[in-house]
Amino acid sequence: MAKTKTTYTGQDITDFLNSFVGNEQMKAYSYQLIDLLQKWTDSEPKMWGPSIIGFGKYHYKYASGHEGDAPVLAFSPRKAALTLYVYSDTEKSRKLLPYLGKFKKSKSCIYIKKLADINTDILKEICIESIKYISEHHECSCRVKNSIEYELQKHNR
Repeated sequence: MAKTKTTYTGQDITDFLNSFVGNEQMKAYSYQLIDLLQKWTDSEPKMWGPSIIGFGKYHYKYASGHEGDAPVLAFSPRKAALTLYVYSDTEKSRKLLPYLGKFKKSKSCIYIKKLADINTDILKEICIESIKYISEHHECSCRVKNSIEYELQKHNR
């Protein structure tokens, strides 16, 4: 079975951003995303693989037997766009997407050129929905911390 490439590396995030991200604006977006995702997950940012900044951790296991750990939410500051690993395909997330703003999407990634192109309140809702989904379907560092916050936010809309 193939080894998972996206594993926790322990690499310093500031060193990564200074060496990997050449565009100062992309670096600024990265620090803004770090602040937002850290607040929403109540988790410290950590490097996963060579270029992903992740928050929290969960364990997955597929029917094929492949299993591993992954960040609950994450992003990567790629040259062409910010790649956000924050989407779980739930009914609520599908309803929120049209209100997110200007983006492209693959199965589980959202690609944005700049933070000003999206509504960060909607991004927060998508992230919270993803945290909820992951905590319900996997062993997750987010299970206890965010279930209370999620319930409070659900009632305070």
